[in-house]
Amino acid sequence: MDSEINSKANLQEILNTLEVDRKKIAETYQTCYILFGLAILILVVGLFIRFAALGIIGCLVPLIIGIVMYFRIDDDAKKYKSAYKMNIVGTALKDINETLTIAPQSGLPEYEFISSELFTTEPDRYKTQDLISGIADKTSFWFAEVHAEYKTETRDKNGTKTTWHTIFKGIIFVADFNKNFNVSTVVRPKGIADAIGSWFSKNVFSFGNSEVVQLENTEFDDKFATFSKDQIEARYILTPAMMERILDLNRKSDDTISISFIHSKMYIAFPLSHNYFEAPIHSSLLAPDLLTYDLSIVQFMQDIIHELDLNTRIWGKE
Repeated sequence: MDSEINSKANLQEILNTLEVDRKKIAETYQTCYILFGLAILILVVGLFIRFAALGIIGCLVPLIIGIVMYFRIDDDAKKYKSAYKMNIVGTALKDINETLTIAPQSGLPEYEFISSELFTTEPDRYKTQDLISGIADKTSFWFAEVHAEYKTETRDKNGTKTTWHTIFKGIIFVADFNKNFNVSTVVRPKGIADAIGSWFSKNVFSFGNSEVVQLENTEFDDKFATFSKDQIEARYILTPAMMERILDLNRKSDDTISISFIHSKMYIAFPLSHNYFEAPIHSSLLAPDLLTYDLSIVQFMQDIIHELDLNTRIWGKE
């Protein structure tokens, strides 16, 4: 009890210290925006009164000061954001599970994103951050934010135009499924009319010689398409209880999920648009609901272990 009180007191102290830093950063950014606005105003007035040289010279002073201030405070902002993730988010994670850790600069390796066999297109640009890892009972799990894109190039008389397209943006969750699978089994959404289903139908792994697996759960077959090169192993993984758990997990998710079982791991892709664990700049750190939403995502991810009963070692791997 005493340690819990001390922990909360320490967290509050860290919050109070970072709040001072946040206010300084926010005020400096606001000053920069005012200076940039003033520079534009001086330039416009100079052009309006047909004194362009005076407008250009006059706008340079606030513009240069604003740029210098912006780059100086930008370094402080990066340190503040890093401290927020390590000290605030890192401490709060321990309330969910003592083993949970966050590594802001780490993420899901690109090779693992590709080897999940959930996506057809290898990324031309790949960003990942905020790797959270932990252990629930005997099951190791980790997840991270991922934004993977590919590019297309078109040529016209003006030259080459590069356009970036999203392959996936959201959270990829990985867990040790306690079994070395012989082949890969992939469960993906059905429903081309559905926006997420349509996205997956364009981007999900091209299954080659894999066959569609017909399962006995009608609701599951209506919602998902299942592919595997081994019908028997696919049915061994997707027991009636497992299908019900996946359906229940899908109901709790904002968008339709997609799952693969490959090697000894299970991958779940959750399409999301919001970035998590980002430190606020223009709103207070002392708000009572500061971490409520972000921590609910972490709790949701950990609950997957229990939802899918991954701790039941039915194949005997220890």
